[in-house]
Parts: sequence; structure tokens; C-alpha cells
Amino acid sequence: MGVHMASFLSGVLRASSASPWSLMNARTGGTVAEHLVPAFDSRSRRIGLLRHESLPEDEALVLAPTSAIHTFFMKFEIDVAFLAKDGTVLKIRAHMGPGRVAARLGAFAVVELAGGILERAKVSVGDRLEAAPAGPPRN
Repeated sequence: MGVHMASFLSGVLRASSASPWSLMNARTGGTVAEHLVPAFDSRSRRIGLLRHESLPEDEALVLAPTSAIHTFFMKFEIDVAFLAKDGTVLKIRAHMGPGRVAARLGAFAVVELAGGILERAKVSVGDRLEAAPAGPPRN
């Protein structure tokens, strides 16, 4: 299964790497993360957030294709959403601390955010998340 197949991430894949993207909740119309960071190749998925001291509250790391993640060697808790190919939220793991493993059979992508963001953004299982063009890139 490759990221190149049609998915909620298709626009991100077609755009230039300099184009900023955000993550939106189709049900609420609200912004989940102002800045979407793609991790679509083996190396970037493997590294993930391991080299980070924290995750900005306006940022989301999207790993695809994958259906499982771990937080070994991480220094902070994260919220995790497992998504189907169309962006439907299949499972949520809130406030996942370091040293944990989470998976969802059949998931296409995983979104990692700062702990507490999914609840604050009112994201629920069954919602559909969408990648949308964002404003100008931040400095």
C-alpha cells in the first residue's frame, strides 16, 4: 500500500513541498492543526518525533502509510488519531505517554499532535479529517 494511491492526502502529494497545508475537521469545519508536517517516506516515518523536545500545538505530523506507532525514546505525550484512506478517524489515543505502542488494524495513516489537541479540537471517532491548503508558511 503506497501513499501515492488516492487518499485524503492526495492534494499534499501533488503540491510543491513548499506549499503549507493544514488539517481540518469536516464535521465541525474547525482547524485541528494549522501546520501539517508530512512523513511519507520510510526515513521520515522512522524518525517521526524522536528528535523533538516538544510538539507545537499548531502542528500535526502525518505518517502514511502506517497503522502503528510507538513513543519509545520520546520525551513528551502526544495525541494520536488513526485514519482510514478517506480521512475518517478510526481510533483516538489521547495523551499517549513515552514508551507506549498503539495500532489500529486497517488504518492508512496516523496523525500525531501535542497532547490534548484532539479533545480541544473536538475530534471524535467517525469524523473525517481533511488536508487543506494553509496560509503563508511560518518563519
